[in-house]
Order: sequence, then C-alpha cells, then structure tokens
Amino acid sequence: MEDKFRIVKSYKEDKNLRNSFNELAKKVFDLDFEDWYQNGYWKEQYNPYSIVYHDRVVANVSVSDIEFEIDGRRKYYIQLGTVMTEQKYRKKGFIRRLMEEIEQDFNGKIDGYFLFANDSVLEFYPKFGFQKCNEYRYSKAVCVEKEKTALQVAVNNLKERECLEAAIINSVTNSSFEMKNNLGLVMFYVTKFMQSDVYYIESQNAYVIAEIYNKILFLHAVFSDKAVNMEEIIQSFGRKINRVILGFTPLEKEGYEVAQLHEEDTTLFLKGIDPAIFEKEKRMFPTLSHA
Repeated sequence: MEDKFRIVKSYKEDKNLRNSFNELAKKVFDLDFEDWYQNGYWKEQYNPYSIVYHDRVVANVSVSDIEFEIDGRRKYYIQLGTVMTEQKYRKKGFIRRLMEEIEQDFNGKIDGYFLFANDSVLEFYPKFGFQKCNEYRYSKAVCVEKEKTALQVAVNNLKERECLEAAIINSVTNSSFEMKNNLGLVMFYVTKFMQSDVYYIESQNAYVIAEIYNKILFLHAVFSDKAVNMEEIIQSFGRKINRVILGFTPLEKEGYEVAQLHEEDTTLFLKGIDPAIFEKEKRMFPTLSHA
C-alpha cells in the first residue's frame, strides 16, 4: 500500500476522522452514527477499521465484537459490517487489506466471524474464506380475544429510557441464541429506527421491541428480569394482530412454523463458525444483532 494511504482504527474520539467516517456512511448507506456517539452508545464493541487518505476515510470495514449465549454456552464472534469505499478509490484492494488487518488482530482470540452481505456482492466474501449459510425464522398464526395491554414506551423521556436500559442490561435469556452485554447495539436501533416500537408488558415486567404491520406482530426482542410467558407477551398486543414473526430463535419451539429466511441484502456468511448451529438446529442471528 502506498504510504499516503494508512490504516486507522479505534478513532471514535477523533472528531475529524469520525465526521469523515459518518460522511462516507451517509453517502453509501444513508447512515449517520453521530447521534449514537453523542448519546454515549458507541462503545468499544464497535470499531471501524478504515483506510485514511489525507485525513479522510476512503474505505472501511467495521468490527463489532459481540457476545452470544447459545443454549447456555457463551461464544464471542466478530461481525463485519459498514463495508464501504469511496467511489473513486474502488478496485484498489482496500477492503482486502482491511480484512487481512482484522484477521491479524483477532485470529485465535474469538470463536469466529460473520457478516450479512448485499445481494450484489455474494461472490466477494468467499474469496476471504467465508461460506454462505441459511438461517431459519419462526412464526405462527395467533388468535387474540382481548384488548391491547402493551404500553408504548417514550424512549425520548430520560427516565423511561433509563428503565429500558436497566432492563436490557439485567435481562435473563429469552431465546436459544441471544446477544448479551451489548446495550449500545440495541440502543442504536431504539434511538434511530424504532423509537415508536418499544413497549412495556406490565404482567411480565418485560420490555419488548416490536413492529406491527398489517396485523402482523414482528417481535424483535424481549428483555425481562425473569423468564417470561411468551404467549402472554404476544397476547398483550391485542386482537388487532393475527400473526407473529419472531426476530430471534425461541426457547420453546412448539406451535411455531419454521421456514428458511429469505430477505433482500441480508445473506449470512460465516467463517470459523459451524453452520450446523443454524442449518441443522434451525436458528437465526437475532435481528437486533445486525450491525
């Protein structure tokens, strides 16, 4: 690599580089991480590896260090994301150089790598030893005969947000494949795209992140201080829903339909992770673990 192009990482406190990273992310993905940083949710678990030229970020692969609990076992995976290159610097091997740097830093220290690829680059990641893997999602028809009791949480209210944060931090495990100890990533979703999708279920003392479209409840996550009755969680959304789709793999699978997950621009690739965890045991990465 030419001397004028350098690799920079762990720079979130450098305002100029952080702004440059945000500008490129905005241009490529229409994403801006600045409010996430200002709100204190950009933790060390999210670390951009960037090619910098004249103090400008021109290419990037971000590393998300994520802990998971899988049937009581802890695993530590690296998720690669926010893969982007400024238009005029493409096809110069910058992403390959960043991927090599990441592997040098983490090989032997983690349990594997994963990423979600756009449909346009499905042939790219196998060059780095990644293999495509199927995920499986759980859903079922429901009949609810009572009114909605789920209470919407005003996440812009500081007191309510603090209660939500405490619930996330102290939650028991409510799925068979669950992200742990990553308040920052959950709050990335809550404070950006899902401000109106946070609910409190009083009967279960649980916070729920869920979306409702056309009578379908998309249940992303449940946070609680004790094991919940998932049926009670679903029923609390009232008679206006007739189907539930889970954004996680349930602890109790009986009564659910399971189907291979097909979504645009979210093909799962693994490296160093046994695909049987997903393909044989019919699991998915939690939707809120996508970085």
